[in-house]
Amino acid sequence: MDHPTKTKERKMEHIEICLRKNVQFLKSAGFEDVEFVHCAIPDINFDEVTLEINLFGKRLKAPIIIAAMTGGTRKGGEINAFLASLAEEFEIGIGVGSQRAAIEDASMRETFSVVRKKAPTTLKIANIGAPQLVKGYGVKELEEIVSMVEADILAVHLNSLQEAIQPEGETTFRGVLNRLKQITEAIDVPVMVKETGCGVALEEAILLEEAGVKAIDVGGAGGTSWSAVEHFRRRSKDQLGKTFWDWGIPTVASTVEVASAT
Repeated sequence: MDHPTKTKERKMEHIEICLRKNVQFLKSAGFEDVEFVHCAIPDINFDEVTLEINLFGKRLKAPIIIAAMTGGTRKGGEINAFLASLAEEFEIGIGVGSQRAAIEDASMRETFSVVRKKAPTTLKIANIGAPQLVKGYGVKELEEIVSMVEADILAVHLNSLQEAIQPEGETTFRGVLNRLKQITEAIDVPVMVKETGCGVALEEAILLEEAGVKAIDVGGAGGTSWSAVEHFRRRSKDQLGKTFWDWGIPTVASTVEVASAT
């Protein structure tokens, strides 16, 4: 396990790099290839149209969720507070970044728990990384993570490529699927899985559903490249981060695959 100070420093570096460097994927997420089929006979009045949905027991005004970004630093806490206020105002969902930092260092809990204060009524998603499950996080830690933000869902993020490129990355992923099955049966909130920029393939979506996972955030390629972020963190002359800068399944392609599998 990293020293808490190292985790905090890494989180801050991630924020600074994303603010100051171009870490966008070179390839597109694919939305420009999507065309909606026009319905000439809608059989509905315009004033009856609504975007509202019910998701895991919470009503949202639109099917929009502010996905996990940060936490574990003072700046991360400020960002989470701002985003949570917006989520509450517009009645959309919000997720937080990996809460590992708060398990390692209790003083960092406020950078995540601020979300439950700023967004008391809307959908909230807790977050932990897959390597932490494999390396020993159990029901106690997961319940603590969920209660920290009064979450409706627990997200387990998959970031194997980022961990492989990250200088201090944790590359222990063997057994993740089995651990997911165990926690879906052990904790009281639904478990979702989210990728972090590389997408999810059809075959993996089937395995995740069989493991008891209730939702998948495909987190496909086309936005922020975490390979690019870690490239700027490596401070070495190797090109590993650049080599995998554009690696991943575009978001649209991954969405189609996952939707057809579950």
